Amino acid sequence: ASATFNAAFGNMAGVFISPALILGYLGVHGDVDLASVFLKLGLRVVLPIVVGQLLRNFVGRAEEFVKRHKKHFKKAQEYCLVFIVYTVFCKTFLNGSDGVRVSDVLLTMALVLGLLTFLMGLAWISLKLLFRSEPKLQAMGLFGCTHKTVSMGVSLINAIYERDPMVGLYTLPLLIWHPMQLVLGTAIAPRVAEYVENRENELVQCQQQQEEQQQQREEDNFDENAYSIEVGGTDDNANDAAKR
Repeated sequence: ASATFNAAFGNMAGVFISPALILGYLGVHGDVDLASVFLKLGLRVVLPIVVGQLLRNFVGRAEEFVKRHKKHFKKAQEYCLVFIVYTVFCKTFLNGSDGVRVSDVLLTMALVLGLLTFLMGLAWISLKLLFRSEPKLQAMGLFGCTHKTVSMGVSLINAIYERDPMVGLYTLPLLIWHPMQLVLGTAIAPRVAEYVENRENELVQCQQQQEEQQQQREEDNFDENAYSIEVGGTDDNANDAAKR
């Protein structure tokens, strides 16, 4: 549930936050019409999501049809994404990219790898401090905090810099980020799964020990009360005997 919410909320929030952040960081306020960008994103991103949710919740046959052909829809989505990326780069090379060097691309790859590694480490440390007793949530956050959706990112960049001849190069960091997520995720997934299993076992053992200690304290309190009652009864009998 946490992973699903993170993906849905992040994608929807990114539609409105990312353009403002990008334009603010790069300082191109005068060259890009922000209202036009939001309109394009609304038509290309928000509208399809809204239509899909309406069909899913109110048209039962549509949902059943999608479930039956889920594999085909997934393949079609991948092909469409590849086609979009291909056309973006075709546009870039058609208009010329003489100022780009191989060293720049390699530097971009190194920077993306370093940034991704740093953010994953920061997310892991933060989640271990905030959610000590929830290892599954820690594992989800490790991958979810740095997750970037290629389809959403390409749509954002293409909408903002649609007329820019270098738009293909602007998508390069995202296209590097996505496969690096897969590579790093595949490499560390077994260790993360092992950590989750070991941590859950430790938590279960700690809980059992706490229950045993609580039970032992209750038994000790019961024995003390019984002893006190017994001693009190013996003293009363002795006092009665002394009075007689």
